[in-house]
Amino acid sequence: MLARLGLHRPELRAWAMYDWALSAMQTVIMTAVFPIYFVSVAGAGLPGAEATQQLARANAIALVAVAFLSPLLGALADFSATKKRFLAIFTVVGVLSTAGMWFIHTGDATLASTLFIFALIGGSACLVFYESLLPHIASPDEMDRVSTAGYATGYIGGGILLVLNLLWIQQPGWFGLPSGPNLTEAEATLPARLSFVSVAVWWALFAMPIFFRVSEPPRVVESDESPRQNPVKVAFQRVGETLRELRGFKQAFLMLIAFLLYNDGIQTIIKMATAYGTEIGLDRGSLITAVVLVQFIGVPFTFLFGAIAGRIGAKPSIFIGLVVYTGISVLGYFMTTATHFYILALLVGMVQGGTQALSRSLFASMIPPHKSGEFFGFYSIFEKFAGIFGPLLFYVTIEITGSSRNAILSVIFFFAAGALLLWRVDVDEGRRQATLLR
Repeated sequence: MLARLGLHRPELRAWAMYDWALSAMQTVIMTAVFPIYFVSVAGAGLPGAEATQQLARANAIALVAVAFLSPLLGALADFSATKKRFLAIFTVVGVLSTAGMWFIHTGDATLASTLFIFALIGGSACLVFYESLLPHIASPDEMDRVSTAGYATGYIGGGILLVLNLLWIQQPGWFGLPSGPNLTEAEATLPARLSFVSVAVWWALFAMPIFFRVSEPPRVVESDESPRQNPVKVAFQRVGETLRELRGFKQAFLMLIAFLLYNDGIQTIIKMATAYGTEIGLDRGSLITAVVLVQFIGVPFTFLFGAIAGRIGAKPSIFIGLVVYTGISVLGYFMTTATHFYILALLVGMVQGGTQALSRSLFASMIPPHKSGEFFGFYSIFEKFAGIFGPLLFYVTIEITGSSRNAILSVIFFFAAGALLLWRVDVDEGRRQATLLR
């Protein structure tokens, strides 16, 4: 059973457990609890939509910082054999920033923005080194199952802590926390601030296995390099080389462009779903329930995608996910009730984790393992910038047609364009090119 799931060795389970650890930050800090706390508490008193604007600015700053640092740090980690060290550094940055959110009170928008930026930098940058370990711990025929196992494990971890946090925020009395009327500011915000601390503890605790069970990949020095060279200088040189090499790794590069397009559609669905649901009149309880539903539905279906990929391949399995996402956009156009929204959440949970996990493993199978840090640095750039053009098209469509329903349909363009490019990816040729440089 563990072999079918991609969790049959200690290092594979330890690798997947890091996704369990990190996903708590992604669900609680990035998606569900902190954004609401930022607007309603930290940004209280700011005029108009300024609190939302500050949160958006913080997101953008962190995204740009990670996007520009990722290739350089990935190259540095490859040359100096320090993937785990960088993973530890950015884990500590993220954990300390998240724990520091305990001190955010009413009106502390500047502190909240600063901590949020560093938490996002830690949580996003660590993925470069975490994902770059995949081709070193899994053989080519295991990679799809191991990648989907990581996503599925993340769904479980992020979902469990999110449910616990929502329970003690909504029903603090059940947990012995202050509740009822006439609470002081510190008492009223205590459940939310405890949730931030719980994320830091969860992240730090469940990150431990990867550092004890997964070995640092061996250092590989190129023929024109010396082990005694300045690592930073070599890293800059390698980034330039990798940019040129990406053109040579035609199939991996084409996969990146396809991923940028269809992942833009996926990220647009994720980012705009609750806003769209709010606009058509769904209550907050229904929206939060749908978010939790996606987390737990994603677990068995992400594992299922790994099994399907083992039979028909990662590329056809991704196509299945893109077809379902196209159907989600069409059904979203006709959505009017909370029941409809739950159905859409069910469909998203069925394909979200599997599609993204198989994209990661497919790319990993077409790159040279000893340069995985560099290549996943560029993968990180494409992953971070996916989600820029979708919301922009969403905005423009609403501006032109005056309808959010038309905007939901417009997202189909990204799934169709991404699928068309993915169709042209010759996976066998891409893997052959990567094997030549192993």
